[in-house]
Amino acid sequence: MSGHSKWASIKHKKGATDAKRGKIFTKMASEITLAAREGADPDMNFKLRLAVQKAKASNVPAVNIERAIAKGSGTGEGSALEELTYEGYGPAGVAVMARSLTDNRNRTSADVKSTFTKFGGNLGATGSVGYLFEQKGVIVCKAGADKEEAELAAIDAGADDIDDTGEQVIIYTKPTNLEAIKDALGDMAESADVEMIASQTIMVDDLKKAQTLIRLIDALDDLDDVISVTANYDIPDSVMNQLE
Repeated sequence: MSGHSKWASIKHKKGATDAKRGKIFTKMASEITLAAREGADPDMNFKLRLAVQKAKASNVPAVNIERAIAKGSGTGEGSALEELTYEGYGPAGVAVMARSLTDNRNRTSADVKSTFTKFGGNLGATGSVGYLFEQKGVIVCKAGADKEEAELAAIDAGADDIDDTGEQVIIYTKPTNLEAIKDALGDMAESADVEMIASQTIMVDDLKKAQTLIRLIDALDDLDDVISVTANYDIPDSVMNQLE
């Protein structure tokens, strides 16, 4: 993550280490299950197509993908699943949102609440921090892609904002324009997703607070029922380098 990028420090993501590969497979299957509720055919359901593409890029087995689609479309086995979003505050007053897919609301709520408390945060009510975020389509271009070509293609296709991090080009758009821009970029696009983006960020330049914040986000992300975690922090490089 970099403090130079407009959004680079907003969403904390961890690499797919072997030790966590199984958990990552489970989270991606949950994303597929959610998307499949809007239709089981990836050719007709862009959200599902994106989720399947992400899963395949992470080497999720085809049988897992097929099972998740069946579960989401109602043709597979398994308990009824409920999508929940938890909102709260972490160290330094950073707003944190955790999306989950669960078959047991009480279990998941207890796990999320105890995790917030353990790392000095507070779980809030629905809507307590959601207003600080906006849903956007986010496309990351491959490193080495022609930046000028990528930017022109994105603008022509309806991009709202473009961020050049120095290494990659990140494009932001309305979720409804995501597919058109991804198609316009072709092979230049590395990933495309719909994310919650903060309208403003909080600078966390205290090392201890930054450490605790990252531990909170990691702990939430490690919960079995949590699909993704988003927060509105920005950590300067001088502090981030001490965390790595």
